[in-house]
Amino acid sequence: MAEYLLGIDMGTTSMKAAVYDTKGQLMKSAVVEYDLITPSTVIVEEKPEVYMDAIVACMNRIREKGFTDTANVTTVSFSVQGETFFVLDEDCKPLRNAIVWMDNRADTQAVELREHFGNEKCYEITGQVSFEACWPAAKLLWIKQNEPEIWGKVRHILLLEGYIIYLLTGKFVDEGSLLTSTEWWDIRTKKYWPEMLEYLGVDEAWLPEIKESGEPVGKVLPDMAELLGISKDATICTGCLDQAAGAIGVGNIRPGIFSENIGAALAICVPTAKLTYDPNRLMPVHYFAVPDTYMMHTFTTGGMFLRWFRDGFCQDEIAMEKLTGIDSYDLMNKEVEQVAPGADGLIALPHLQGSMAPDVNLNAKAVFYGATLTHKKPHFIRAIMESLGYIISRNLEAIEGMGLEVEQIRTMGGGSKSEIWNQIKADITGKTLNVTYSSQDTACLGAAILAGNAAGVFESIESAVENMIQIRKSYVPNEKNHQMYLKQYKKYNMLFKALTELFEEDAKNPVDAE
Repeated sequence: MAEYLLGIDMGTTSMKAAVYDTKGQLMKSAVVEYDLITPSTVIVEEKPEVYMDAIVACMNRIREKGFTDTANVTTVSFSVQGETFFVLDEDCKPLRNAIVWMDNRADTQAVELREHFGNEKCYEITGQVSFEACWPAAKLLWIKQNEPEIWGKVRHILLLEGYIIYLLTGKFVDEGSLLTSTEWWDIRTKKYWPEMLEYLGVDEAWLPEIKESGEPVGKVLPDMAELLGISKDATICTGCLDQAAGAIGVGNIRPGIFSENIGAALAICVPTAKLTYDPNRLMPVHYFAVPDTYMMHTFTTGGMFLRWFRDGFCQDEIAMEKLTGIDSYDLMNKEVEQVAPGADGLIALPHLQGSMAPDVNLNAKAVFYGATLTHKKPHFIRAIMESLGYIISRNLEAIEGMGLEVEQIRTMGGGSKSEIWNQIKADITGKTLNVTYSSQDTACLGAAILAGNAAGVFESIESAVENMIQIRKSYVPNEKNHQMYLKQYKKYNMLFKALTELFEEDAKNPVDAE
């Protein structure tokens, strides 16, 4: 009887599930989208049931697509968005909506933590460069201070992966690649940070057991096996941060490779063999999915900027997609191809939800600069694509400033489907950009590799990567375009710095203030 591996990618705005055989061959996959709850510019939440409902819907769609053998799925692992978390009561029921990683409501609490502990200590212990509103520690303090009726009932605190694992197994578990950015986990000891727990008022008994990525947790509960349609003897394993899973799925598990993923967020990942801090304290360091290795990793608003623009300003392309079946993004790519590199001087800042490392500013906003009567819609689309290239370049600068050498870029996620965007990124960075055959399924594949490793299907994560991942196409930078982009990149950085004071003023005196 054939056995199959299930990799589940729990994204910010969509769930993806993919079934693989034990040789790494994709059998079938499915995606289910969901909307976030955003009642204000700083609040981003999700209903707890949305995630499991989406997993179930994905499994149903996989069977509808013709793969009816899901009952032989014997091992499951996960790729998971970072920071999104739940607070549960003594009956293990969520006390409120999940607070999503993009949520920035806890600015006051971040300042409080900063003043009490100091950012230098934060970096040393957690690997995160500073206390910010986006990290769970500040948000947990926000709940304590603003929702005391909920706080008094808290008995379990789980990240999204831990919550889904609990639903599937009844066990409380999380792992290091996701715990790193909570700011209540010590990256040096791989244990919880006692001083932080004491300050937050968190009993360590409320927190889950800590495991490595790709470790078996337990057998799936019978009712959950039936709900998902998988083997009643299936083993549920720990997964990892989505960017770590994506890095594994694109073959980025050794120093010298820089991977970028433009999905809802733009995220970068550079593995390191040892715990390495940035002397400039600009680049955060995370625990990686391979035991006792680390990664330089950061993210900011990415493909969401392009989706926002499409949904608001590309109604013709959306209508054409409905009429012809041609993807609206493909139509937008065709328009971009008609615009010269540099978008005729139009520059965008893509910060719909603030800016992350190496230029942390949670008050940053999205901006278009340099618009004239000559600029049309395709210019704005190209400027958006180029803005994400500039962020990649900025992260490369920070990484190489630490003395870490980058030989190549590997791309993944929705952005990697665009040939014009891939060339733009190569031209801006001056680095060869490689696309693998698995570039659209990297997170699910990475999760499946972790599942296979946990089940003993693969000798090691490294051997699985070596045998299963090949480069499909390389994009070599155009030197003429690169030189032009160096000038535009300088202007991009100048624009960001010039607007910093305005961003801060706008945060203090928002338009909707009474």
